[in-house]
Amino acid sequence: MEGIQHKTVSVNGINMHIAEKGEGPLILFLHGFPELWYSWRNQINGLAALGYRALAPDLRGYGGTDAPDSVADYTCCHLVGDLIALLDTVAPQEKEDKVFVVGHDWGAIIAWYLCLFRPDRVKALFNLSVPFIPYDPRFKPVETWKAFYGKDHYIVRFQEPGVMEAEFAEIGVGRAVLELLSYRVPDPLYLPKGNLFGHPLDSPVNLPPWLSEKDADYYATQFQITGITGALNYYRNFDRNWELSAPWWKSQIKVPVKFAMGDLDLVYTMPGMKD
Repeated sequence: MEGIQHKTVSVNGINMHIAEKGEGPLILFLHGFPELWYSWRNQINGLAALGYRALAPDLRGYGGTDAPDSVADYTCCHLVGDLIALLDTVAPQEKEDKVFVVGHDWGAIIAWYLCLFRPDRVKALFNLSVPFIPYDPRFKPVETWKAFYGKDHYIVRFQEPGVMEAEFAEIGVGRAVLELLSYRVPDPLYLPKGNLFGHPLDSPVNLPPWLSEKDADYYATQFQITGITGALNYYRNFDRNWELSAPWWKSQIKVPVKFAMGDLDLVYTMPGMKD
């Protein structure tokens, strides 16, 4: 994209690819699954034109950023640690102590953790898709989803290392990514073995209107290069993140927040979410 600068910075023990444009107050954009910095390309250009410095990293395990081998290296503490180290590098506290943050999907989850753990670095937050779900000692995440939805629910299916990687490889990782990006059914996503997306996989993916063939090719190509293990490792830390967040039981998000969710978002269909 014209004018967007790319660089790699060393943060929290990994090399992170970032895309940025503009000068002014920093806005940090955090992408979701299975996405990349590229998801924010239009916002980067738009906000840069309005006098902001718009910056979007490939998060740990994605795109041009390192993907550690261990599942345990993808906890909320690692992910927030990456962002704090990134901010210390690109916007030192003595120059800009707080920044605007925008998150979508997993980026939203990480943004909630950032606001919970380090509210001193966040000026305001705009989150999309995933609302703040506070720690509750009564409900361990994965077993709760399995009880509600069964063993074929996508989050449950993502848990065992190597399993979904192999099944996605059978249909092509690029194809799997486009199927996930194009999912617009206001119902839970199930991925039964042998019938992953519930329709013939020899037909073209029905892309949503916001995803052009060019954009689809970019996502598919990037994930074909990197694989999808790093992205799936986020899901494999749901229970570990639940354990790590116990000290923040009954804590609230204290930074200014706006939140939006689409009525065709599969998160909107989760039990209790509409309330």
